[in-house]
Amino acid sequence: MMITKDTPAHHPIHDIIKNRWSPRAFNKESLTELELSQIMEAARWAPSAMNEQPWRYIVARRDQTELFNMMLTPLAEGNSMWAKDAGALVLAISQQNYSGSGNPNRHAYHDLGLANAHLILQAEALGIRSHQMGGFDANKARELFEIPEGFEPLTYIALGRQGTHDHLADFLQEREAAPRQRKPQSEFVFQGSFGKK
Repeated sequence: MMITKDTPAHHPIHDIIKNRWSPRAFNKESLTELELSQIMEAARWAPSAMNEQPWRYIVARRDQTELFNMMLTPLAEGNSMWAKDAGALVLAISQQNYSGSGNPNRHAYHDLGLANAHLILQAEALGIRSHQMGGFDANKARELFEIPEGFEPLTYIALGRQGTHDHLADFLQEREAAPRQRKPQSEFVFQGSFGKK
Protein backbone atom coordinates (compact mmCIF):
# COMPACT_ATOMS: atom_id res chain seq x y z
CA MET A 1 0.00 0.00 0.00
CA MET A 2 1.26 3.48 -0.87
CA ILE A 3 0.91 6.00 1.92
CA THR A 4 -0.61 9.43 1.40
CA LYS A 5 -0.41 12.12 4.04
CA ASP A 6 -2.73 14.91 5.05
CA THR A 7 -1.14 18.31 5.61
CA PRO A 8 -3.15 20.19 8.24
CA ALA A 9 -2.16 23.66 7.00
CA HIS A 10 -3.74 26.53 8.92
CA HIS A 11 -3.74 28.77 5.83
CA PRO A 12 -3.89 28.03 2.09
CA ILE A 13 -0.52 27.11 0.55
CA HIS A 14 0.52 25.91 -2.91
CA ASP A 15 -0.28 22.25 -3.58
CA ILE A 16 3.36 21.45 -4.39
CA ILE A 17 4.32 22.56 -0.88
CA LYS A 18 1.25 21.04 0.74
CA ASN A 19 1.70 17.63 -0.90
CA ARG A 20 5.47 17.38 -0.38
CA TRP A 21 6.67 15.03 2.31
CA SER A 22 9.70 12.80 2.81
CA PRO A 23 8.95 9.11 2.24
CA ARG A 24 11.45 6.32 2.77
CA ALA A 25 9.66 3.92 0.45
CA PHE A 26 10.81 4.23 -3.17
CA ASN A 27 9.89 1.99 -6.10
CA LYS A 28 13.49 1.22 -7.22
CA GLU A 29 12.97 2.92 -10.60
CA SER A 30 15.93 4.99 -11.78
CA LEU A 31 15.45 8.65 -12.58
CA THR A 32 16.24 9.51 -16.17
CA GLU A 33 19.08 11.81 -17.14
CA LEU A 34 16.50 14.38 -18.27
CA GLU A 35 14.59 14.26 -14.97
CA LEU A 36 17.76 14.70 -12.94
CA SER A 37 18.90 17.54 -15.22
CA GLN A 38 15.56 19.32 -14.76
CA ILE A 39 15.81 18.96 -11.00
CA MET A 40 19.37 20.28 -10.91
CA GLU A 41 18.40 23.17 -13.20
CA ALA A 42 15.95 24.32 -10.54
CA ALA A 43 18.79 24.34 -7.98
CA ARG A 44 20.88 26.35 -10.44
CA TRP A 45 18.37 29.22 -10.35
CA ALA A 46 18.17 29.58 -6.57
CA PRO A 47 19.05 33.00 -5.11
CA SER A 48 22.31 33.48 -3.21
CA ALA A 49 24.26 36.20 -1.43
CA MET A 50 26.34 38.20 -3.94
CA ASN A 51 25.15 35.67 -6.57
CA GLU A 52 27.94 33.43 -5.28
CA GLN A 53 25.99 30.20 -5.88
CA PRO A 54 27.99 28.30 -3.24
CA TRP A 55 26.31 24.95 -3.91
CA ARG A 56 27.96 21.91 -5.43
CA TYR A 57 26.32 18.52 -5.97
CA ILE A 58 27.56 15.00 -6.52
CA VAL A 59 24.84 12.93 -8.16
CA ALA A 60 24.23 9.34 -9.21
CA ARG A 61 21.20 7.77 -10.83
CA ARG A 62 20.17 4.27 -9.79
CA ASP A 63 21.00 2.88 -13.25
CA GLN A 64 24.60 4.09 -12.80
CA THR A 65 25.19 1.06 -10.57
CA GLU A 66 28.83 1.59 -9.61
CA LEU A 67 28.38 5.30 -8.87
CA PHE A 68 25.10 4.71 -7.04
CA ASN A 69 26.63 2.03 -4.79
CA MET A 70 29.55 4.36 -4.11
CA MET A 71 27.07 7.06 -3.05
CA LEU A 72 25.53 4.65 -0.52
CA THR A 73 28.87 4.04 1.22
CA PRO A 74 29.00 7.12 3.55
CA LEU A 75 25.34 6.80 4.61
CA ALA A 76 24.48 5.69 8.13
CA GLU A 77 23.00 2.20 8.20
CA GLY A 78 19.58 3.53 9.21
CA ASN A 79 19.50 5.57 5.99
CA SER A 80 21.22 3.21 3.57
CA MET A 81 18.71 0.44 4.37
CA TRP A 82 15.97 2.38 2.56
CA ALA A 83 17.92 4.88 0.39
CA LYS A 84 19.22 1.93 -1.66
CA ASP A 85 15.77 1.85 -3.33
CA ALA A 86 15.87 5.51 -4.47
CA GLY A 87 15.97 6.50 -8.13
CA ALA A 88 18.95 8.82 -7.55
CA LEU A 89 21.16 10.02 -4.73
CA VAL A 90 22.50 13.54 -4.36
CA LEU A 91 25.19 14.83 -2.02
CA ALA A 92 24.81 18.58 -1.37
CA ILE A 93 28.03 20.47 -0.65
CA SER A 94 28.59 24.07 0.45
CA GLN A 95 31.52 26.28 -0.60
CA GLN A 96 32.58 27.97 2.63
CA ASN A 97 34.36 31.09 1.30
CA TYR A 98 33.61 33.70 -1.34
CA SER A 99 35.34 32.93 -4.63
CA GLY A 100 36.67 36.45 -5.21
CA SER A 101 37.86 37.62 -1.78
CA GLY A 102 38.36 34.29 -0.04
CA ASN A 103 36.46 35.69 2.95
CA PRO A 104 34.13 33.39 4.87
CA ASN A 105 30.61 33.29 3.42
CA ARG A 106 28.34 33.13 6.44
CA HIS A 107 25.34 32.77 4.13
CA ALA A 108 26.66 29.66 2.37
CA TYR A 109 24.58 27.13 4.34
CA HIS A 110 21.48 29.26 3.89
CA ASP A 111 22.06 29.53 0.16
CA LEU A 112 22.65 25.78 -0.20
CA GLY A 113 19.36 25.28 1.67
CA LEU A 114 17.61 27.53 -0.84
CA ALA A 115 19.07 25.56 -3.75
CA ASN A 116 17.98 22.32 -2.06
CA ALA A 117 14.46 23.70 -1.62
CA HIS A 118 14.30 24.59 -5.32
CA LEU A 119 15.56 21.10 -6.14
CA ILE A 120 13.00 19.22 -4.04
CA LEU A 121 10.07 21.37 -5.17
CA GLN A 122 11.01 20.84 -8.83
CA ALA A 123 11.20 17.10 -8.11
CA GLU A 124 7.76 17.23 -6.53
CA ALA A 125 6.39 19.02 -9.61
CA LEU A 126 7.68 16.08 -11.69
CA GLY A 127 6.03 13.51 -9.42
CA ILE A 128 9.37 12.62 -7.81
CA ARG A 129 9.63 12.44 -4.04
CA SER A 130 12.65 13.48 -2.00
CA HIS A 131 14.06 12.72 1.41
CA GLN A 132 16.96 14.68 2.88
CA MET A 133 19.41 12.95 5.23
CA GLY A 134 21.94 14.27 7.69
CA GLY A 135 22.98 10.78 8.79
CA PHE A 136 26.20 10.16 6.90
CA ASP A 137 29.94 10.16 7.51
CA ALA A 138 31.12 13.53 6.15
CA ASN A 139 34.80 12.57 6.40
CA LYS A 140 34.20 9.37 4.45
CA ALA A 141 32.27 11.34 1.82
CA ARG A 142 35.09 13.91 1.61
CA GLU A 143 37.67 11.18 1.03
CA LEU A 144 35.57 9.03 -1.31
CA PHE A 145 34.51 11.91 -3.57
CA GLU A 146 37.74 13.91 -3.27
CA ILE A 147 36.01 16.98 -1.88
CA PRO A 148 38.62 19.73 -1.43
CA GLU A 149 39.21 21.92 1.60
CA GLY A 150 36.84 24.88 1.75
CA PHE A 151 33.87 22.75 0.70
CA GLU A 152 31.59 21.12 3.28
CA PRO A 153 29.43 18.04 2.54
CA LEU A 154 26.19 18.89 4.35
CA THR A 155 23.29 16.67 3.35
CA TYR A 156 22.23 13.78 1.19
CA ILE A 157 19.00 13.80 -0.81
CA ALA A 158 17.29 10.62 -1.98
CA LEU A 159 15.07 11.14 -5.03
CA GLY A 160 12.59 8.74 -6.58
CA ARG A 161 9.04 7.70 -7.19
CA GLN A 162 7.21 6.68 -4.07
CA GLY A 163 6.69 2.96 -3.56
CA THR A 164 4.82 0.79 -1.09
CA HIS A 165 6.17 0.72 2.44
CA ASP A 166 5.52 -2.95 3.28
CA HIS A 167 9.13 -3.95 2.51
CA LEU A 168 10.55 -1.49 5.05
CA ALA A 169 11.63 -2.54 8.54
CA ASP A 170 8.81 -2.31 11.09
CA PHE A 171 10.19 0.79 12.81
CA LEU A 172 10.48 2.54 9.44
CA GLN A 173 6.93 1.57 8.50
CA GLU A 174 5.77 3.27 11.72
CA ARG A 175 7.68 6.45 10.83
CA GLU A 176 6.33 6.30 7.29
CA ALA A 177 2.74 6.15 8.53
CA ALA A 178 3.11 8.80 11.25
CA PRO A 179 1.07 11.97 10.70
CA ARG A 180 2.78 15.16 9.55
CA GLN A 181 3.40 17.64 12.35
CA ARG A 182 4.74 21.18 12.46
CA LYS A 183 5.08 23.80 15.16
CA PRO A 184 2.36 26.47 15.03
CA GLN A 185 3.38 29.88 13.70
CA SER A 186 3.02 31.29 17.22
CA GLU A 187 6.20 29.41 18.18
CA PHE A 188 8.42 30.88 15.46
CA VAL A 189 6.85 34.10 14.09
CA PHE A 190 7.54 37.11 16.31
CA GLN A 191 6.86 40.84 16.19
CA GLY A 192 8.81 43.62 17.91
CA SER A 193 11.21 41.36 19.78
CA PHE A 194 12.32 37.76 19.88
CA GLY A 195 9.66 35.59 21.48
CA LYS A 196 6.93 38.24 21.29
CA LYS A 197 3.97 36.70 19.48
